[in-house]
Amino acid sequence: MDLSKNCIPDDVKQIHLIAVCGSGMGALACMLKDLGHIVTGSDQRVYPPMSTFLTDKNITILNGFEESHLLYRPDLVVVGNAVTKDNPEVVATHKLGLNFCSMPQALNRFVVAGKKPLLIAGTHGKTTTASILAWILDVAGFDPSFVIGGILKNFGSSYHLGKGQFIVIEADEYDTAFFDKGPKFLHYKGVASILTSVEFDHADIYEDLNHVKSAFGRFISAIAGGSLLVAYDSDETIDSLLDGCKGRIEKYGRQLTSPWQLGNIIPDPPWTFFEIFNQGEPFGNFKSRLMGEHNLLNALAAVAVADYLNIPVDILAEALASFENVKRRQEVRGQKSGVTVMDDFAHHPTAVRETLTAVKPFHAGGRIIAVFEPRTNTSMRDVFQDVYPLCFDPADLICIRKPPLLGKIPPDHRFSSEKLVQDLKKRGKIAHYFSDTAAIIDFLVQEAKSGDLILIMSNGGFDNIHERLLEKL
Repeated sequence: MDLSKNCIPDDVKQIHLIAVCGSGMGALACMLKDLGHIVTGSDQRVYPPMSTFLTDKNITILNGFEESHLLYRPDLVVVGNAVTKDNPEVVATHKLGLNFCSMPQALNRFVVAGKKPLLIAGTHGKTTTASILAWILDVAGFDPSFVIGGILKNFGSSYHLGKGQFIVIEADEYDTAFFDKGPKFLHYKGVASILTSVEFDHADIYEDLNHVKSAFGRFISAIAGGSLLVAYDSDETIDSLLDGCKGRIEKYGRQLTSPWQLGNIIPDPPWTFFEIFNQGEPFGNFKSRLMGEHNLLNALAAVAVADYLNIPVDILAEALASFENVKRRQEVRGQKSGVTVMDDFAHHPTAVRETLTAVKPFHAGGRIIAVFEPRTNTSMRDVFQDVYPLCFDPADLICIRKPPLLGKIPPDHRFSSEKLVQDLKKRGKIAHYFSDTAAIIDFLVQEAKSGDLILIMSNGGFDNIHERLLEKL
């Protein structure tokens, strides 16, 4: 690959995106089209909501990766981070002498330039926290831009090109591209940043927690003096990295010594009422439709940044009460015969545990049936084999699917769904193993009763299990 072509020319009209259906790439494609560019994209794993979102924007999605997709010689090729140097379209880019760049490079050049970035980083909660902050800014009249790894229900979009000075960016720790193995978040310079958590994840690119820490350490050390870092107060890994920050640090969480503290929480379905304290003094009483302490902590972090931007408390209260969450985050997909089917993106053990804990008080009248598909590059490995059994305690019935893409993982490092089920049973849980999605659907149709909540957790489409299940219930 000729790295001298890793540049963006001055006059760009036609842009092609390789692996366009990723959440970040899809949002970028739509932004580029809205900015007046001619946009095409290709991908081999296409599923809603992103596929529908791109089609609605009249963006041509080409099936698979083929040299022919680039024969029209676009001015620029944007290469997704999951794309390898052997990808047929990457090979064609080199062969045809086309200019190329990464997603963060394109975002900086076409969207971020001239704006003030607000960055949300962390292993968990990035999408929800970024979405809350974007909605607060919008309600406050700031007309922010944003690019977020999920579709915000308030906007019906994962991006917005606003006229205001701020842009909210979900700052991902995943690598940038095959020609740039550094984390994506190193490409952005925020005037304020949020760090929610630092845990081991993305086992396909990070060797262990220390490797993850080194990446976040670089993120923190890149924060400029005069900028704000809002950091979660109960993460020892975060604490070990903060000495490298040159900016102003404000902690948030449950600690009495933190400037931003979450007070009493009262679930009263469909609302959650909660208090926020600042510097030990009452800051405000709020209500939200968000479920779970972890989501209220996400809201607290967004409030800390919003206060830094001098947004009044009454506007914060209005925004939190009207925030409609993100698709695939505790999203009710439908109800049939008294059974509620909910979709959630949870896949990391911490996310599985927190999501189940969050929904429990809101569905006290029936059973919580957890359906889990280990599908990520981390969850299909055995790194959390002994951790997952501890994460399903709030569930009354548990269905575990065989990982669908195990062929990608070396045999001696593969996660075992059968072992997870055995370990859950040893903990006294009612758990079942399934080799495919159809078997789960057939089981649930017979097993589910009126009042039950079926919580389906996966970072993928899960073979459209939600709609298929609702049709059969």
